[in-house]
Amino acid sequence: MEYLFTYGTLQDTQVQEYIFGRILEGHPDCVLGFRVLENAVYGKYALAQQTQNLEDEVPGIVYEVTLPELKKADVYETSAYRREKFPLKSGKQGWIYVENSK
Repeated sequence: MEYLFTYGTLQDTQVQEYIFGRILEGHPDCVLGFRVLENAVYGKYALAQQTQNLEDEVPGIVYEVTLPELKKADVYETSAYRREKFPLKSGKQGWIYVENSK
């Protein structure tokens, strides 16, 4: 299993049902060294931006998902985001969608 850290629409149960065909079970967690920019993508969606300051943190939910489910989430997130792995406050390593500036 993989850990997927979410801070936006992937927390919505209707979105989860649409993407994964199931409601995910998750736990609160935070990613350190990030801040959230609201309405940053398409003027509508949030974006976690790395700040390098470990006092900055973004609260969210971490879910256990399979690799095929991560690939489904990649399609949902579009090319506006890319998935990278970062340490979470809980000590887990979680995949997070960040700005795709490449």
